Amino acid sequence: MPTKVIVQSLPDYVHAQLLTGDFRAFVSDEPEDAGGANLGPDPYQLFLWALGACTSMTLQIYARRKGYPLEEVAVEVEHDRIHAKDCGDCLEEKDGMIEVMRRKIVLRGNISDAQRDDLLRVAAKCPVHKTVKAAPEVIDTIEVV
Repeated sequence: MPTKVIVQSLPDYVHAQLLTGDFRAFVSDEPEDAGGANLGPDPYQLFLWALGACTSMTLQIYARRKGYPLEEVAVEVEHDRIHAKDCGDCLEEKDGMIEVMRRKIVLRGNISDAQRDDLLRVAAKCPVHKTVKAAPEVIDTIEVV
């Protein structure tokens, strides 16, 4: 079954949005310097949090299954737009501006080098990471009521 969320504007605010799904709700907004009321995380923060949470969960599930002594995972994710020529870590040659996300994974526990390398490999298999790398199609429809 597909995952579904609903996002709807809050009429008394410039950018604030009510996000709901599966009996949970919270607000997303832009910071004040971008014209918002800073009532919640901005859309890019939500996106980066999704990648970080999925990465951490995936590593914990895998480590438990393999019996690795992983005690804690912290994931720091950054997003930036940079000139392609300035991206020394990028694999493809591109022109213009590119989107770059850097994911720093910090593990706590008595993890061997082989286990660390295995966990790094598994991090690329978290479902959100795979979705980002797949460049999914976004199919839009619009309805006026």
